[in-house]
Amino acid sequence: MPIRTSPRRALVLTVAALVALPAAALTAPAQAAPPAPAAQPAPVRFLDLPDTALPTDRTPHVITFRYRNDMPTDQTIAPQILVESPRRGPFLSPSDVRLEQQGSDGRWRTLWLGSQTGTLYTGLIPAKIVLHSGHTLTEHYRITVLHAPARGTVEPRIAIYG
Repeated sequence: MPIRTSPRRALVLTVAALVALPAAALTAPAQAAPPAPAAQPAPVRFLDLPDTALPTDRTPHVITFRYRNDMPTDQTIAPQILVESPRRGPFLSPSDVRLEQQGSDGRWRTLWLGSQTGTLYTGLIPAKIVLHSGHTLTEHYRITVLHAPARGTVEPRIAIYG
């Protein structure tokens, strides 16, 4: 049995395609939107480690802290450094201090600092690691006050994910 096509339907589709063609040819190509970031789970809790006063002598000071996973299972964690301004100000800005982290190769790399309501902080997502049961994480940071007077507290902590 031969397939019968409707000339009217074919004509309508052809005209629609020809009408759309010039509009598409005259329109600038659309740029693809950047992919939306995948939803990252939030930490279930934070473990505060001993804090220290922010050094004010404009020389680099090394801060070392350790966290041991005493849980029977692996933990996903992220170390974080907070630099708290005095409650009554003046509030610190990221340009007031330089915070560096020592990599496994021994080199120091500068960390980006965010700022919110008088608190400077390092990011969590880039710092996420899996710490095996019974293992210890040792982190070395170097902080330098760039502009005086700067007062505050350096507060390391560990974000623990579920």
